[in-house]
Amino acid sequence: MILAHIAIAVAAYLLGSIPTGYLLVRIFRSQDIRSVGSGNIGATNVLRHGGKILGILTFFLDVLKGSAAVWLGGLLGAWLMPTVPLRDAQALAALFAVLGHMYTCWLHFHGGKGVATGFGVFLVASPWAALAAIGVFAVILILFRYVSLGSIVASLAFLIFAWFIPPGPHPPVFYAVECIIAVLIIVKHHTNIRRLINGTEHKLGAKKPA
Repeated sequence: MILAHIAIAVAAYLLGSIPTGYLLVRIFRSQDIRSVGSGNIGATNVLRHGGKILGILTFFLDVLKGSAAVWLGGLLGAWLMPTVPLRDAQALAALFAVLGHMYTCWLHFHGGKGVATGFGVFLVASPWAALAAIGVFAVILILFRYVSLGSIVASLAFLIFAWFIPPGPHPPVFYAVECIIAVLIIVKHHTNIRRLINGTEHKLGAKKPA
């Protein structure tokens, strides 16, 4: 049983750790995205310094790897430990997929902030709550043009939506993992939070790095 849990965690971590933004910019722009802007490998920095197409592609691929990791975790759970609830295996995979993105072993354990990958995870874990949260993100972005603020507020909103509109069995451990992921995303935005408080955070469309 322990080996099964380890297998799910490792598989999800490795899938989540694929540094899509870094790879896309390196392949198509011959540039290290970590050397420009915020130094982040996520979609926002890629969008600003690698171009719109690569930024959008980074976002969708990061979402995809998050969703795929949860799906894979559930599949492995059903195969390796059929007596364990599916939600437990999915929760384990969800957490390690996001950790893989944030602390990828391929880039000396420095990665992204987990927004797109977290959204991908949530799309499988709690789809309606995830869609509601992305709606909140869009509203905040339109009103204030701060990607970081939208991400932070959407992460908090997701927890509320996930509590009230679960799509199926939603055991406490599963919801606890969702809370951990949301908190991790917010914590990874600590420098953005500082800039938001100081009024120095850059808005979407600005040429300066975030």
